[in-house]
Amino acid sequence: MRLRFPMKPAVLPFLVVFLVFLSQFAVGIRNIPGRIAGFDIGQFVEAPEYRNGKECASQSSNRENFVSSCDPSLVHVAMTLDSEYLRGSIAAVHSVLRHASCPENVFFHFIAAEFDPASPRVLSRLVRSTFPSLSFKVYIFREDTVINLISSSIRQALESPLNYARNYLGDILDRCVDRVIYLDSDIIVVDDITKLWNTTLTGSRVIGAPEYCHANFTKYFTSSFWSDPGLPGSFSGRKPCYFNTGVMVMDLVRWREGRYRGKIETWMQIQKKRRIYDLGSLPPFLLVFAGDVEAIDHKWNQHGLGGDNVRGSCRSLHKGPVSLLHWSGKGKPWVRLDEKRPCPLDHLWEPYDLYEHKIDRAKDQALLGFSSLSELTEDSSFL
Repeated sequence: MRLRFPMKPAVLPFLVVFLVFLSQFAVGIRNIPGRIAGFDIGQFVEAPEYRNGKECASQSSNRENFVSSCDPSLVHVAMTLDSEYLRGSIAAVHSVLRHASCPENVFFHFIAAEFDPASPRVLSRLVRSTFPSLSFKVYIFREDTVINLISSSIRQALESPLNYARNYLGDILDRCVDRVIYLDSDIIVVDDITKLWNTTLTGSRVIGAPEYCHANFTKYFTSSFWSDPGLPGSFSGRKPCYFNTGVMVMDLVRWREGRYRGKIETWMQIQKKRRIYDLGSLPPFLLVFAGDVEAIDHKWNQHGLGGDNVRGSCRSLHKGPVSLLHWSGKGKPWVRLDEKRPCPLDHLWEPYDLYEHKIDRAKDQALLGFSSLSELTEDSSFL
């Protein structure tokens, strides 16, 4: 027997209002900022609004409120975007905008993992709330594109499919994007990104990056590689030098025409059959490009600040000027700062950190008030 309770007409409007209110409240609970299905990605404060100077006004005024990812007059920057390195990515973007002569002329292309705990839509919303006036686009990286080509590495983080997204930029980004700066998520830029963008790739060179010809190049490959009668011949006619793939200027037209994605994948397939290197996505790039890279000033990649791939110990800056600091290696500045065991140089990353619960406003403003990195490194109160 089903019981029925008659409802008076006068009660119905109040019930409807109550149900609408309740549904909005329930939606609000599901969409708590910074938490996705129990996974906490944290909350970030809104960055200062960085506007173009007078020398940039003519370009920005013509774009009105819409910025196309195809605009060749913009500086195009590609980065990965995921929940694990989100804090680093946000700090990196902040640093680029902070030091850019024309911040509104920088367009970011974010590559998000297909199966990340934080969906691309959520990450996009977080970026927009942190940088309301930022010009950007989020692309979804299909992990099955590369998952079967990845071999085990010296460090588990290097096995992440998203770590290989740089191999596929020519396919992922809009075809109209013919040039891009690729940046890792564990960097900060302390110079005008336009200077890096203006790098000329001479001849038929596809990428530009700081080279380190003094480094022991042989250590990036196993004895099995060097003892093979044919594999070392891939460097024939080239003088290979080590370069770090965390900072690259890339000509995507030449990349696509030369089918470099396929060349890199070929080496990854060889690696699956016989182990010829121990690192992750770097060695295939070395095999394809080492010795044919447009050399960029070392100041644009002061790398290795995260220590090695095992201990992540503290490192010091290389000699010379600095335009970009790169915490490649196991140690990441946000992790070490949270664990209260920071390395001295981690404090140079801290002013760009927009993580809500960690930011120190007083120190942030004091550090950003310095006119050069040399002043930061010479002031012992921050080191």
